[in-house]
This record gives sequence, C-alpha cells and structure tokens, in this order.
Amino acid sequence: MLDKSITYIFIFLQIATIYGQYENYGGGYNSFQNSESVPIGLLTDQNTETMNIIFDHAINVANQEIGTSLSSLKAEVNYGDAYQSYGKLCRMLETGIAGVFGPSSHHSALHLMSICDAMDIPHIYSHMSELAEGFNLHPHPKDLAKALHSVITAFNWSRFIFLYESADYLNILNELTTLFGMNGPVITVLRYDMQLDGNYKQILRRVRKSSDNQIVVVGSSDTMPDFLNQAQQVGIFTEDYNYIIGNLDFHSFDLEEYKYSEANITAFRLFSPEKMAIKELLTKLGYSNDQDEFRNGSCPITVEMALTYDAVQLFAETLKNLPFKPVAQNCSQRSESVRDDGSSFKNYMRTLRLKDRLLTGPIFFEGNIRKGYLLDVIELQPSGIVKVGTWDEQREFRPQRLKPTNSQFDSIDNSLANKTFIILLHVPNKPYAQLVESYKQLEGNNQYEGYGIDLIKELADKLGFNYTFVNGGNNYGSYNKSTNESTGMLREIMMGRADLAVTDLTITSEREEAVDFTIPFMNLGIAILYLKPQKAQPDLFTFMDPFSQDVWWFLGFSFLFVSLSFFILGRLSPSEWDNPYPCIEEPTELENQFTLGNSVWFTTGALLQQGSEIGPKALSTRTVGTFWWFFTLIVVSSYTANLAAFLTIENPQSLIDSVDDLVDNKDGVVYGAKRTGSTRNFFMASEDARYQKMNKFMMENPDLLTEDNEEGVRRVKHSQKYAFLMESTSIEYNTKRECNLRKIGDALDEKGYGIAMRKNWPYRDKLNFAVIELQEQGVLEKMKNKWWNEVGTGICATKEETPDATPLDMNNLQGVFFVLCVGSCCALIYGIIGWAVFVVKKARHHRVPLRDALKEELKFVLNFNNYVRVLKNSASIYSRSRQSSMSIASMADS
Repeated sequence: MLDKSITYIFIFLQIATIYGQYENYGGGYNSFQNSESVPIGLLTDQNTETMNIIFDHAINVANQEIGTSLSSLKAEVNYGDAYQSYGKLCRMLETGIAGVFGPSSHHSALHLMSICDAMDIPHIYSHMSELAEGFNLHPHPKDLAKALHSVITAFNWSRFIFLYESADYLNILNELTTLFGMNGPVITVLRYDMQLDGNYKQILRRVRKSSDNQIVVVGSSDTMPDFLNQAQQVGIFTEDYNYIIGNLDFHSFDLEEYKYSEANITAFRLFSPEKMAIKELLTKLGYSNDQDEFRNGSCPITVEMALTYDAVQLFAETLKNLPFKPVAQNCSQRSESVRDDGSSFKNYMRTLRLKDRLLTGPIFFEGNIRKGYLLDVIELQPSGIVKVGTWDEQREFRPQRLKPTNSQFDSIDNSLANKTFIILLHVPNKPYAQLVESYKQLEGNNQYEGYGIDLIKELADKLGFNYTFVNGGNNYGSYNKSTNESTGMLREIMMGRADLAVTDLTITSEREEAVDFTIPFMNLGIAILYLKPQKAQPDLFTFMDPFSQDVWWFLGFSFLFVSLSFFILGRLSPSEWDNPYPCIEEPTELENQFTLGNSVWFTTGALLQQGSEIGPKALSTRTVGTFWWFFTLIVVSSYTANLAAFLTIENPQSLIDSVDDLVDNKDGVVYGAKRTGSTRNFFMASEDARYQKMNKFMMENPDLLTEDNEEGVRRVKHSQKYAFLMESTSIEYNTKRECNLRKIGDALDEKGYGIAMRKNWPYRDKLNFAVIELQEQGVLEKMKNKWWNEVGTGICATKEETPDATPLDMNNLQGVFFVLCVGSCCALIYGIIGWAVFVVKKARHHRVPLRDALKEELKFVLNFNNYVRVLKNSASIYSRSRQSSMSIASMADS
C-alpha cells in the first residue's frame, strides 16, 4: 500500500507543473485565510447545493455546541474527474486547510486520499470502502455482511441469489461465505451490471427463469433505483419474490411504484427520519415536516449527507481537545514538507468515542474501521417504510414486529394486511380515473390516476392491503330483484371476479340489494348542465338603462321643482326685476327674466351642461342655481359612467333558469341524461309530477339520452337548446374546465358515492372506519380540491368574472337628491322672507297700510301671465304717495 501511495504522489507531482499554468484562481480561496478560524474543505461532485447546506449547517452546530471556530471552503468538481479534483485540492492546501471532505466518486477520492495522506492532512470520505487510509464513517463491508448474515439466518433461507453491481461488493460475498461456513445456504452469484451500460434486464430475466425466488442485492445508490425499476418491468416484483437490499440509501429512493408490488422487500437504514436533528436538517434544506412525499418512513437525506454531518462533529470534537493550526502547503514543490502534528491529530481522532449531536449513532474506531452504529431493519409495505427490527454487532438481528391480535374476528381472517383486492374502475372517467399521460408506456396500477386512485391509495396506506386496478367499463350495473341477476360492475362483484368498485357509483336502494357500500365518500345531487347566458340584443331604449325607473321619476320631479322654484323666486325677488331700457334713468315699468319658459330653459341648459343666456341676480335664485348645478354635475357624471358600463359589459340572457323552464321546454330547449344509471332511475321512480313529465319526455325521445356523461357534455357545448341532467359533482368538474358551461338551479335530490363490495364482506367496517378518518382529517376534501380545482384547471378559474352592469337606483343617488331638496327649500324660504321684508319696507316708505300693500303685492305675484311691472299706476295704492316715483330697485337697496 505504501508503494501505491508513493506512485500516486509521483504522478500528481508531475501534473502539478502543468496545473500552475493551466488554472488560475485569482486568489479566490485567499479570502478564507483567517488566523481566528480553522478552515476545512469540501469537494462535491454530486448534490452540490444540498451538500453545501449540510456542510455549513454541521459547522454552525459544531461551533455553537462545542465552541470551535470552524469555517468552510467549498469547491465543485466533475464526477470522476481526478485531475480537476487534484487541482481544486491543491488550491485549498495553498490556503492552509485543516481537513478535506469528499468527493463522492470512489476514483477521485482514492487519488486525493494519497495526496492528503502524504501531507498528513485528514481526509474524510463517506462511501463504502475497505481502504485503511483516510477516515471513513461508512459501515465496513464486513459489517454489512454480518448484518445480511443475521437477517438471512433469521428468515431461514436455504438458498438465495446474490446480485452485486461490481467487484467492490465481492468483499461482502466473501465475508458472507465465511460466516455461513460449509453448511450454509446455496448461493447463486450474478453480477447485474455486466455490460456496464445500465441495462440489467438480461440478468434479471435469468433470475426470473431461475427456481430461486429469494434475492440479496448489493449495489451503489446510483444504480439501485434503475435496478428496482427494471426488476419490476421484468416481472420479478411479485408476491413470489423476497428481497434483501444491502444499500443503506434505500429509504431515500422513490418507492411509490413498489409499495403495492406484493414483493417482500427488506432493507437496512443507518438513521431514523424521526430524529429531531434530521427534522432540523430537513428544515434547513427547505422541506416541510408534513410533506406527503416524505411520510411513512421515507427521507431525502442520504447516508453520504448524514455521514458528512457526523464527520464534521467528529473533526470539531478532535479540534477542541487537540488544537490544530492550518499550514499552507504547495503541491507543486517536491519536498518532504508535511504537517508536524498531522499524525497526532489523526491518531487522536480515532481514539474518540462520540455519542452526542450525531445523526448515525455513536462513533468509535477499531483500528481504521468505524463502529458504534445501530442499523434499523426495514420493510417496504403499502403504508410505506416500516421498521421491523434492529441490528448491531453485539446482539445481531432483533425483530420488532407487532404481535398478532387475538380478536374475535381472527377466525374469519378479518385483517386486511397483505391482502390483494381487484378493484374496478371506469376509464376514462375524469376526474375519478384516467390514464396517465406519459412519454413512456406504463403498466399495471401506475397507468391510472384520478380521485378514485388516490382514495384507494389512502385506504391502502391505512389498512395495509394491496390492490390491482381493472377497467370495468362504463356500465355500472343494475339489479333485477325478480331474477336475482345484475349487470355491469355489480355483476362482477357478485360473481366474485372483483372485490371493490370505485368510481362515481351512486348508492341506491336497488343496488344495495345486490352489493354493499361503504359510507359515502362524496355527497351530491342531480343538477342541470347548460350553456352560460348568451349576450342579448340591445333594446331601443338602452340609453335609459344606467338609471332605474325610480331615479328617472325623481329626476323629472326635481327638474319641475327647480324650474318652478326659479319662476317663483324670480317673481318674489326685487333684484330679478330689471329696467328693459337701460338708457332711461327713471323707467315706467320693469321686466322679469324668469318667465315660466325661461325658468324651464335655464334648468334644461344646466342639466344638459350647455348653459343659457339667463343669469340669476338675486341671492335666492343664485342659491337654487348653485345647488342645481351641483346636482346635475353628480347626476350627469354618474349617468355617463354607468352608461359606459352598459355599453361595454355584455348583458347575457339564458333561455332557461330553472327546472320548471326545462319541464315546459321553454324556447324549445330539450334535455337528456345518461341512458343507464342512477340519474335515469331517479326520474323513472319519482312521484313528483314535474319529474314524471320529464321522464315521459325522455322516454319519448330516446335519441336525447347518451351512453356516458362525456357525450352529454359535448352535446351541451355544441347545441344552444340542449340541457343535460347529471350529478352536481361532475357538473362542477366540467364547468371548471369549460368556460361556456354552468349549472342551472339547485340539486334535484341528495345522494352519495360509495365503494361497492360483496354482500356481507367481512372488511366493510374497516373500510368505513378508514373513510371516516379520511373525512375527519380533511384528506377527502384535499383530494377533491386537487382533482376538481387544481389538476387541469386554470383557464376559467383565473379569468375574473365580469360584473353585471346594474342600473343606479335611489340608494346610490339619494344623497344628491337630498342636497338639492334642502338647498332649494332654503332658497325658497329665504326668497319668501326677503319678499315680505321688501313689502314691509315699501309700505313704510310710501306710508300705506301694510295689509293693503301685502294684498297688492301678493295679487301681482300671483298674476302669472304678467311679467311687466308698471311703476306709475293710478290704480296702485302707492300712487297717492309723494314718494311714489322711487324705483323698486332703490327700495330694495334701502
């Protein structure tokens, strides 16, 4: 081994001279030189981002818990590129690092190990190896062989097939044969990666043709997922086969496809995902503790990640007890310069016994081999990964399975665990069951998806049974009580050719005479599917739509009221009586501009925002004008805004709005339903006069009935006068995806969907309890939201519904009417008071009786046909006054 190390050193020293000219880092690592911190390096060639997060998190934990001052240097290299890895390592060594972690590649790590060993720098790696150099926390191949031996012995295997990936795993086989000795089981040895091209099917076919059905598989985490996939494709993942997987990353693989394969799969696990440190690490990586993909024992943390975390803790504990100052080293110089204290540091690290802050259990070394860990023995079951035992070197395999129960149902084999049921589907029948859209051909249960598929998966997770989906067609079946015969899915269940049926199968009294049902997993009713209202033709008086009828009436009354106010106030206010001939200083008569016609004209001009030549002069008339202008500003603005809405927003109209319209065939709308099924039976058995009439219509028009719901939906889409009767849940699903469809009215009845099974099936209660639990936990609602509102939606759901344009009513405009009314009334009161004061002053001035003056003035005001006021009238009581020549205007000013 020493000669090999010297050879590697010589080769890399020759490469170093090229390296100095080939790659220039420009001092990128120099920033890490810090006298107060101890830098350690990480080289990654797989899962770089995740490994960097875990490495930094491990350093933070060590610095906080132990009190060290570690810092990180990280570099990414190509997988298997030893030359690039060497260059990155040398650049790190030039900064003076205290230790090196990684990379994942065995080939690259072997080269770097020799360099670090020659310079006395600790090198820590985390993959299975028999090499004594460096630090490796991964269980030794001999220890894995001991674990396999213990489990195989407990399973009483007399013969098995040993499948291995490469020569690196023959050490496990050698140790196994040694442990079994001469009287051990018969072992057939096959290398599954014989061609080195990732195609293992040729070897797996040999396994299928073999009489042995007990298999031990050892291989890397890179090839194991492909092995499992190809084994399933070849057909050796059935109930006849038993597997023991000798890979510690089994828990991190995607095992969803294999949970229901019926094969017995046992594996090992180095740590439990239930540990708080693991959950904390998952949080750092951005995972949520309640995510579905990591439940039931699975975990995305690989062994390499966990061992890297633990190695940092071990390194920090050593650094705490044995200070280690990094020294810059140069790979390109041929010298014997190595660490003076490097050997002491590495030897001390191997003497530690560490228990705290670790993910993979206690750590101590026997020589260069890591010890102290405890392996969980796990099985893949329909509910996920389940721990069935433990193994350690002292006590070996200890099973921890649940003890069998002694309930009263044991005599009829009431446990569903490991049972396999045939389950009928209707495919395609979105969203309950459909074929998975995939670029590759899928087989078995993996080819189906939908609400019903998810429901069975959830029930299988809870109860532990296996299942096989079978397409049962679109005939759900009916039962003839007189002949005791059934059709469709019901017949398959009654004859024992199927165990369950899950689809949009309605629970009816007729069907319950033939089969049993679980409690409803979904409640619904019959409803009407029809087109959304279409845009109506505009009316002749569409321009009146922005205001309601009440607003138009109040607007007319307000117009007349204000016009009359101008007319009255114009006659009462002295300021509104003008000299028609301005050149004459002492006119004989005065005119009033607010005649009845002018008052209406002024109000009209303001309302239409055109104005007029008339201008109020008195305070009272100006007050009324101000309030009227404010009123018209608000009313006209509101009308304009709402008119724009009515002109741009469609005013849809529907031919039918209720089931009564459908019964009467309003506007020639016809209807139909699925030819067979609970919807059709509902109308045939109904005693309601309306539904009886509808049933008669459908019997007389059989061409309106359809073979399935999809055909009915298509008819509705392509015909404006066809409605389809179907379950409300199916209508809800289709209206989410077809923007021009809607549901009419409320449900006509109430019913539910259930899972059908044979009469007096012994597992009915267990299924019912499981369905109730799913309902209480919100799983059923979550699944419905997924398949109704998430998968395949987005077009109609994201499009905002256009609000209807509604006429403005008095609730919207009553405030402005109130302001106009109050302002006009105040102006009228002020005008009347001002007129009375004017009369009093005029009577006093002319020294005439007040009563006579009021009588004369009131008589003149009420003479609506007279708009001219004669100042010198012999018939007036003021004619006897010596001051009768004073004008009205001067009287008003006084």
